[in-house]
Amino acid sequence: MPRPLWKGSISFGLVTIPVQVFSATRRSELRFRQLDRRDKSPIHEVRVSEKSGREVPWDDIVRGYEYDEGQFVILEPDDFERANVKATQTIEIVQAVPRDAVPPAYFESPQFVMPAKTGVKPYHVLRETLRRTDRIAIATVVMRGRQHLAALLADERVITLELLRFAHELKAVDEIALDYDVSAPELKPKEIEMAEQLVAMLDAPWEPQQFHDDYRDDLLELIEAKARQGGKATAPRARRADRDQGGEVVDMMELLKKSVGQARQRKRPARRRAAS
Repeated sequence: MPRPLWKGSISFGLVTIPVQVFSATRRSELRFRQLDRRDKSPIHEVRVSEKSGREVPWDDIVRGYEYDEGQFVILEPDDFERANVKATQTIEIVQAVPRDAVPPAYFESPQFVMPAKTGVKPYHVLRETLRRTDRIAIATVVMRGRQHLAALLADERVITLELLRFAHELKAVDEIALDYDVSAPELKPKEIEMAEQLVAMLDAPWEPQQFHDDYRDDLLELIEAKARQGGKATAPRARRADRDQGGEVVDMMELLKKSVGQARQRKRPARRRAAS
């Protein structure tokens, strides 16, 4: 059984639901070690005291907050627990909002919320209620030593907890200062109509399994080739997208027409496969 990232309870009005939180993602990026080029031996990072210059063992490393220049307060693990005991142990639901009310920019990382053995029934009451009302629950929770804003999203089987960014963590678009105007120019109705046709041609059920991390796959293939050939395989030439990357769009309508045609050609084989 995987280890939970967090244990506590969901506070739903006067109902307390004991739960465990598990990661809903798996590490996809490739991990690399730093090596000495001469003999391929791994290089270890050394934790050195700024004052003495000597290595510091893990047991002597603590967390500290610099409240003034060069002045620190040491915080022990119990200090983080005592800072807000209720918040540390509870996912406190504070409101319910329509499912599409939270902009995507606020979402940070998904976690699975699973009921403890004694919390299965109330867990599914909450899950089914959120699902039927098409609502997400906004909550606060303390994880990994800091408070988070969170959203509880429900489907037919499970509640997912999405850590949210606070409003102060997001930039306003007005903060991006450009030396040219990006406000919308006059849009021709025919251009919008043709673009809508393209969107209609691209419309399809959401099937995430069909998408792959091509960069990761290519890099793994290169690593395996290098391993087979004693580290001497060379990377293939990067694939270039067959499109113009710069300059003004000379004829928007012409490009949209071509795009619709290409999308229609791609969709025909898919329909034939579905029919067979």
